[in-house]
Amino acid sequence: MKVAISSDHGGNNLRKEIVNLMNEIGIEYQDFGPHTDDSVDYPDYAKPVADRVASGEFDRGILICGTGIGMSISANKVKGIRCALVHDVFSAKATREHNDSNILAMGERVIGPGLAREIAQTWLTEEFEGGRHEKRIQKITDLEK
Repeated sequence: MKVAISSDHGGNNLRKEIVNLMNEIGIEYQDFGPHTDDSVDYPDYAKPVADRVASGEFDRGILICGTGIGMSISANKVKGIRCALVHDVFSAKATREHNDSNILAMGERVIGPGLAREIAQTWLTEEFEGGRHEKRIQKITDLEK
């Protein structure tokens, strides 16, 4: 699996925590920054990740901002993206199993690093169940046309 990860200034610390997690569990990734604490605009950092996941260059993406809301809204504007804003482990598991989410969004100002690591690890290791969920995913895809 290959993961693209990015944040805005409000998610820098949590992004670094998730990068450490991916190093620990052996997940290949590319960090799209920012590599500064200066204020940046989250759509500028959501788009490169969403574009690369949608194109298939990366299997999944992780986006982090202060709340996760701006990143998730931005990413979901890209055709082929199913970005889930998640702040609990159950939802991380469910969105992979049922929604085949391909981008995870989290908010650094909403959750702490320990919970964020649990969420990310769950989301990175769960698989899509398929079956009855496939027709629902197709209906989501049909909305993009």
